[in-house]
Amino acid sequence: MPEIRANWPKLVPQGSEFFSRAEAVFSLWDTGFVLVDWSEKLMKRQDFDSQTAVRLSDVYPALAHPPSADLVRLVIDTHKPQTIRLSTSTGERYDLLLLPASGGLAVIEISADGPSETSAQEAERALLRHQATHDVLTGLPNRRQFSDELARLLPTGNRGAMALMQIDLDDFKPVNDTLGHGAGDIVLKLAANRIKSVLGTYETAFRLAGDEFAVLQVYHEQPGEAERLADALVAEFKKPFFVDGIAVFVGASIGVAIAPRDGNEGEQLMKAADVALYAAKKEGRRCARTFHPSMLHVLEQRELLRRSLRVALAHGEFFLEYQPIVDRSRSVTGFEALLRWRHPILGVIPPIAFIPMAEADGLMSDIGQWVLEEACRAALSWPDHYTVAVNLSPAEFLTAGFTDRVSQTLDIVGFPAERLELEITETVLLERTINNLDTLNTLNVLGIQISLDDFGTEYSSLSYLKNFPFDNIKIDKYFINDLLDDAKSQTIVRSVISLSHGLGMCVTAEGVETAEQAAWLLSEGCDRLQGYFLSPPMHVDRIGQFAGHRKGRGAIGNAASNNAAADGARMAVGQGGAG
Repeated sequence: MPEIRANWPKLVPQGSEFFSRAEAVFSLWDTGFVLVDWSEKLMKRQDFDSQTAVRLSDVYPALAHPPSADLVRLVIDTHKPQTIRLSTSTGERYDLLLLPASGGLAVIEISADGPSETSAQEAERALLRHQATHDVLTGLPNRRQFSDELARLLPTGNRGAMALMQIDLDDFKPVNDTLGHGAGDIVLKLAANRIKSVLGTYETAFRLAGDEFAVLQVYHEQPGEAERLADALVAEFKKPFFVDGIAVFVGASIGVAIAPRDGNEGEQLMKAADVALYAAKKEGRRCARTFHPSMLHVLEQRELLRRSLRVALAHGEFFLEYQPIVDRSRSVTGFEALLRWRHPILGVIPPIAFIPMAEADGLMSDIGQWVLEEACRAALSWPDHYTVAVNLSPAEFLTAGFTDRVSQTLDIVGFPAERLELEITETVLLERTINNLDTLNTLNVLGIQISLDDFGTEYSSLSYLKNFPFDNIKIDKYFINDLLDDAKSQTIVRSVISLSHGLGMCVTAEGVETAEQAAWLLSEGCDRLQGYFLSPPMHVDRIGQFAGHRKGRGAIGNAASNNAAADGARMAVGQGGAG
């Protein structure tokens, strides 16, 4: 029990100043209201038997009955302190300050025989301290309390090891965007409860900001105990959350750092945990990773890439490749422009490796403008009926004045708006819906075609198809890969084709790799095909030759002869960004 008593300032930080007062009577109770720690004064008064479980009702009978019991429940549910005045059988009055504690309830007993305002002032100060050190929504200690606690525990000295866990919720943003911030708040509360449900006596949870949480764990057996807890937390978040009867799946990625092994100073330990968290997210999310020095090498490479990315446009390191799109008559109708980055040291880097980085660093607007202008200039030399499709990142689409920039670019280049096709993903539509609709309608008025890319892999809300003026729906290659063998993929593809046609939209299948896939899709009414079976992405210089070679000939019928070239190109450019 002395070990627990030593942790009182950690468990109930907002009441710590009471502990030094000789007259203070305090106790700590677990979630079942069983006594786990107490002050010397309370022990002497109650004459506890350390072998027998003591319950809250044994010490404070009034708290077992309404209305006092309701007040106790209010503290547990709302995580807000409450004060209640009680009287002994001899008429002595005292106030109980009820405080939410990590894993249960803390009770501080203050005599009310002195000036009545003293205990009231103390309770008010305790409430203010609680509000200053705790998150209002979840009741967990906040970032301020986290920083104070980390500073108190470090350096560890001869107290053994300590673990810091950084926790990020996965797929939380779509909850806010699709169900609203009220639903997001509910999920955050439920997430906090799940974290607390697996914590032991020497483990404390904090909400740092947004969907970021942290846990501090004080145990000698590290990293074993930390990894056990991290795995338990990941498992808890694999279960669905229910919001108004709707099942919501929000996972957790966790980065673990151990003191003193990975650092014995707060900032150093937090950096190690951040690096481990990045590794967890990079390896697929919904998992936990413990810091290892080798992770720093990966992070350093990433930072090197980030620094290089900032000057890549100015240094002319970006280039475009173009992949043909074929219609039902087996003729090429246009090309999709695919962005590539030729790093001077690392070689060609696929978009999946640098686009998220460019978005995060605010570079996509300039890069996207370059792509749009470069693609339109290249397409000027193509046959007049060829279109060029350009992908838009969410960051670029949401930039102020985006439609004006597109219109100005078309005017400057002299490229017809009806030959430009802009591709957006469903992620774009999750942000600022009204503004998005205005942007899409403006582009539509200009005569630009709009495609919904990667349909079926994100949220696939039918409201998108009803409310937004799409010209084309692109079925993601995920459904094309096993199309011939998987009945579910066939059903989904048929449904998308039928639905799109019913709404007056064209359908393009991405990632077509074989003649059999192409034949199946055409037999089901798919309007356009794109993929390596038809042609890999090519340099702009090859487009004239490609178009001339296929003039008046069936592109699909002749594609088989290009399989060797396609294989070579596939090896050359990798998988990133190819249709």
